[in-house]
Amino acid sequence: MNTITNRQAICDVLLEKAKKDKEIVVVCSDSRGSASLTPFANAYPEQFVEVGIAEQDLVGISAGLASCHKKVFAASPASFLTTRSYEQAKVDVAYSQTNVTLIGISGGVSYGALGMTHHSCQDFAAMSSLTGMRVYNPSDRFQTAKLIESLLEDELPAYIRVSRSATEDIYGENMDFTLNKANVISSGADVLLVACGEMVPYAKEAMKQLNKEGISTGLIDMYCIKPLDEETLIQQAKDVNLVVTIEEHAPRGGLGAAVAQVLSKSCPKRLLELNLPDEHLISGTNKEMFKYYGLDTEGIVASVRKNV
Repeated sequence: MNTITNRQAICDVLLEKAKKDKEIVVVCSDSRGSASLTPFANAYPEQFVEVGIAEQDLVGISAGLASCHKKVFAASPASFLTTRSYEQAKVDVAYSQTNVTLIGISGGVSYGALGMTHHSCQDFAAMSSLTGMRVYNPSDRFQTAKLIESLLEDELPAYIRVSRSATEDIYGENMDFTLNKANVISSGADVLLVACGEMVPYAKEAMKQLNKEGISTGLIDMYCIKPLDEETLIQQAKDVNLVVTIEEHAPRGGLGAAVAQVLSKSCPKRLLELNLPDEHLISGTNKEMFKYYGLDTEGIVASVRKNV
């Protein structure tokens, strides 16, 4: 079973690239341990900045470094990064088009037991609404690594949400990856599942089970929340009877809402949105919460059965 988290995959790529690229800078808000970036801080102390628990300063300093031609990766818990420093993300990063990649660690309900203050279930909506900001939620360590490598090649702002725990490997080291292009895991004739992040492994198992039951099911890993890969979505959805979105996010402004906008305009289909409810959530481990809210494999299968 995989034990390498997506946050560790980010560190591994930055460690390797920083050997030759001294313009790479990592900025943390008292979160180097939580972000698995301690190895980078130890290896390249002159390319690492610790700002303490001050997310507004984190983003402002990162934008300043980027204006000096640095390639900046700024990490902080997603629940704080996308709320406390929202104005800085809006003005200093998105509007100013600085080369800053904001990394929201422990996104969704990764900090489930700590309660609502530490849940990050509105970050897709908040960051997607910013003109000039891209939003990504990679599913496994290999996709995460490819995403970081791609972002190192451009100079545009981005927000990445990663979970706290390790997820099942979906791909391999030599996976096909194109920035802003969704990964089609499988095509189906009856149902299309569209998932992102930590939901992809659950959706993959649900797909297998539904196919065994005679419900032909496909799956898209839509790691690119913004820009959404509309072409792939329409191509995979055009012949199915039901599209199901699965996300660790509140109902409004997330993956389901983005898919609904595309389908309503270009490919009308029955759509089922599986997400976290618009309410203050229970506390528990993330797996307990996924089960409670019907986002685990059994919950996905049951929802599809009722609607197919």
